[in-house]
Amino acid sequence: MDSPVPRTSAIAPAPKKPPARPRSKAVAPSDANAATAEATPTRRPRGRPRKTAEELDDGNRRRKLMDGAAKLFRTQGFAATSTRDIAAAAGMHSGSPFYHFESKSALLYAVMSEGMTMATQSQQQALNALPATATPREQLHTLIRHHFEILLGPRSSFIPVMLYEWRSLTPAQRKGIARIKDSYEATWMPVLEALAQQGALQAEPGVARLFIFGALNWAVQWFSPKKGKSLDALTDEALALFIRS
Repeated sequence: MDSPVPRTSAIAPAPKKPPARPRSKAVAPSDANAATAEATPTRRPRGRPRKTAEELDDGNRRRKLMDGAAKLFRTQGFAATSTRDIAAAAGMHSGSPFYHFESKSALLYAVMSEGMTMATQSQQQALNALPATATPREQLHTLIRHHFEILLGPRSSFIPVMLYEWRSLTPAQRKGIARIKDSYEATWMPVLEALAQQGALQAEPGVARLFIFGALNWAVQWFSPKKGKSLDALTDEALALFIRS
């Protein structure tokens, strides 16, 4: 019996395929943006951060308290005005003023100091709005008109409060107000000195400043818009008192 002959396969074994390379996962546009955002350092916004609604509301409440207190201090006097009166004028609960101000005295100081600070800023803005060729007379006219505005305008209570409630401040508070007041009045001196050099001023500049502010501030006692005198007309008449035409 013949020995069996080993059979050979007619089909050679197929060569092994190299292992398939793993496909890279396609990155969706949103994923790509996220990856870029992670790689790119975030920039901080420039300037001050925007105030939240709560912070804005607190600022508005504080302003209402100050406006209401200024009117009450002017009409009733500091001693006769209670914190309950101030809260009621601002439409708040009786304890609300102490959330913004530690005491009634601190509120009085804030009324005066913030009022004078705003007046100093608006005074400088009024002068800056004049042309470079403005004469000393025109500058004094602008200063007087602005002073009448803060004395007799819509938010004018803080000046009478400062004039009549000065003794209600502590010594430290008086020094703080005096610094702001001196800065406000110092702006007038170069103008008055220029007028004196021209021979147009009726008195020595330092004395003239005292007379001018004394006369202008007294207007809070007698001025009434119902009598038909405008602030512009009042300014013209005041200017005629202090300088020669």
